[in-house]
Amino acid sequence: MQLGLIGAGGVGQLHLKHGLMLSGAAVTAVADTAKPVLERAKALGIKNIYTDYIEMLKNPQIDAVIIALPTFLHHRCALLAADAGKDIFLEKPITVNVQEAQEVIMAAQRNSVKLMIGYPMRFNPRFLKLKADLAEGLIGDAENVHATYVCSGPFGHRSDGHSPTPVPDWWFNAQLSGGGVLADLGCHLINLLRMLFGEIVDIKGQFGYRYHMEFEDSAMCLARFTSGTLAAINVGWYAQEYLLRLDVLGSVKNSTIGHMPPKTIPAAYQMLTKGISEFNQPHFDELQYFVNCLHTNQEPTPTGLDGLKDLEAISQAYTNKINI
Repeated sequence: MQLGLIGAGGVGQLHLKHGLMLSGAAVTAVADTAKPVLERAKALGIKNIYTDYIEMLKNPQIDAVIIALPTFLHHRCALLAADAGKDIFLEKPITVNVQEAQEVIMAAQRNSVKLMIGYPMRFNPRFLKLKADLAEGLIGDAENVHATYVCSGPFGHRSDGHSPTPVPDWWFNAQLSGGGVLADLGCHLINLLRMLFGEIVDIKGQFGYRYHMEFEDSAMCLARFTSGTLAAINVGWYAQEYLLRLDVLGSVKNSTIGHMPPKTIPAAYQMLTKGISEFNQPHFDELQYFVNCLHTNQEPTPTGLDGLKDLEAISQAYTNKINI
């Protein structure tokens, strides 16, 4: 099975590396407008290089595409990919708004192509174990959850491999990004919490503007789920240290689960022995799962509907503000 990668920037580079390690499929084509990333793709053995992804979509040998473009480009690219009959792995968030998400879902259904949204935390074995423990009653009733995801966000060090590069302009336009940190990091936590505790029945948000931009760089939300669990969702772009963690407070026992970068020496050992660090393993696993679903004609999850529900929750949080 041949995969085409559309967008070979930050996360796209990760998908390209993993796409060359898959079982039953491989990335054989890359599309991007930046020459340096296309040169890197060539160096990795990718022979089909495109500066216009529309030309890639015309290639009948490409079975499916991985879309890792900036959020504001998801909508058009996914519609064209669906119309071209390509199965789609689409990076989160699905689109910049609910209407566009609905249109992408309808396009996939109309063209009978599979659509999966990239949420690697659903493939973290620790979170999957937590899901099993909750289902078996080992936690008891999850009274409340503290979900935290903070990092430097778009302000982290960027490089083209030779020198530092500026933050792309689209990050500073809320209409292009779909929002601030809640859209960027919050969708990860909202999607993960929905997997664990059911659908969101109510959500409210409080937003911070440390860097005085037109969109939030920190957010705290309170969300109630169909399970009855109340979650405090805390996200921010202000932290130099990376932290992604769930603290589940249950009637039987408590559980703390994190997804943290390994220290340098263990990470180096993991790369030497497996080719993938433990931190990035969920990114590989979600792509392998997508390929497996294509081979077995199964509908992959998270679905386009999952992506839509995440956006609906984010939109509700933006509307239902808590003023403190």
